[in-house]
Amino acid sequence: MSDKAIAIIGCGNLGESILKGLLDADYYPNSKITVTKRNLESIIPYSEKGVQVTSDNILAVKQADILVLALKPYTILNVLESVKEFLDPEKHTIVSLAAGVTIEEITTLVGDSFSVYRAMPNISAAVNESLTCICSNGRRNSDFKAVQAIFESIGKQIVINEELMEAATVLGACGVAYVLRFIRAMVQGGIQIGFDAKTANSIVNQTVLGAAKLLLDTNQHPESEIDKVTTPKGCTIVGLNQMEHSGFSSALIKGINASFEKIQK
Repeated sequence: MSDKAIAIIGCGNLGESILKGLLDADYYPNSKITVTKRNLESIIPYSEKGVQVTSDNILAVKQADILVLALKPYTILNVLESVKEFLDPEKHTIVSLAAGVTIEEITTLVGDSFSVYRAMPNISAAVNESLTCICSNGRRNSDFKAVQAIFESIGKQIVINEELMEAATVLGACGVAYVLRFIRAMVQGGIQIGFDAKTANSIVNQTVLGAAKLLLDTNQHPESEIDKVTTPKGCTIVGLNQMEHSGFSSALIKGINASFEKIQK
């Protein structure tokens, strides 16, 4: 259990997902977690679990060692400016979750002596299954394990170069939405061939979970596992070919590229 105090500033959908993951993992004493949001209604219930809930960002900064800024790209610098005089480079570690805002932009505002990280988790943090990509300016190596531990408590984390953070956002964070849309389509197809919605949903969810675990556990390329279920003249290869004729893989790749182009603007 960590002895650091943590503040999640901007506890919206992503921030709340991280909070849920941290509480479930029991890595931080609840009394050492502070969360902020302008409208407190949706996060007030966490106060019953010992989490300090406030709309005062300055109070959160004063109480925390690690500041997780779960803010939109267009608000993060303004929020940092508003709490700047209360930041201490010897005390505070800054962790930004804002897509497209560079470490250099943050240090230009707060000062180059601060230990600054960028991290891109996803909403699966709420069930401790996030994949978080992390990069830093390397100011304090002692902070590194503490920051990694936050994201390991809500799933898995990998360290990447900062120039890949936008790509990581698309593949790892936007990617959850892509997979959910695929699942929705699978369920709709299941209903069309005879299942009720609840049963189709159960079958599809477990099938997707099993497929992902198969690849993670065997470390195999997807195509090698596909080969095992595509028998000659079978129903699987017919379905796969029809999907490809309809542009399945092409549409997915184009969507990923479109998101990437958007995030770079």
